Amino acid sequence: MICPAPAPGAPLPPAWHWIFFAPLTPTSRPGADGHELLGAFLPPVPLPQRMWAGGSITFERPLPVGGAARKVSTVARVTPKEGRSGALVFVQVAHEVFSGTRLALTETQDIVYRAAHPPGASRPEPPVAPNGAQATHAFQANQALLFRYSALTFNAHRIHLDRAYCREVAGYPGLVVHAPLTATLLLGLIGEHWPARPVTFFRYRAVSPLFEDQRFTLNAREDTPGTLALWAAGPDGALAMTAEARFEAA
Repeated sequence: MICPAPAPGAPLPPAWHWIFFAPLTPTSRPGADGHELLGAFLPPVPLPQRMWAGGSITFERPLPVGGAARKVSTVARVTPKEGRSGALVFVQVAHEVFSGTRLALTETQDIVYRAAHPPGASRPEPPVAPNGAQATHAFQANQALLFRYSALTFNAHRIHLDRAYCREVAGYPGLVVHAPLTATLLLGLIGEHWPARPVTFFRYRAVSPLFEDQRFTLNAREDTPGTLALWAAGPDGALAMTAEARFEAA
């Protein structure tokens, strides 16, 4: 799946806005996981592990490459909960991105905070991914790609960069594929197989992690006219991400 570099004035591909508007966090202020210390913009949640769990995007108009753009962000909701593995805090962040003075997209991001997962502790078994895809693409994210995406998005979270941290602290077997990278790849699958139908809405949810050097699949199926069901499946067939997209009817 290769996307050519868009020319000046061309529409920015869906979700590529995640590359821009990154907070310029000083290297003197990272938390233990590599993210910015909480309390500046995000609330000071007293739980150490965080995950970008999902979100939604409504596309109003294209963002032209080379044009002026502006993003306004707000912490919309903070919700403490008690899950099977202990305390959780859900933080929803709302974004508005403007192209010049006109609204280009609105977005919500769902961030989950939880207690540290001890290395060696078992994790819940993810559900099995569905069958019946109309479009499928196999993909493998290596260390170089994860480093590049982290650099592009100004993301220093150590689960994407530091194998020792993954195994000894976070309890993962290897580097974790970024949830927004998986979501971007699913949107790229739409562009590859339905190129003439611009996406107007996209909602996604991370279900289980994907790891470096694993071969996973990106899948899409048009369930009803103008609505796609999408999912990413791990090498063992486990559901890694589920998503829904809507686009202009043909």
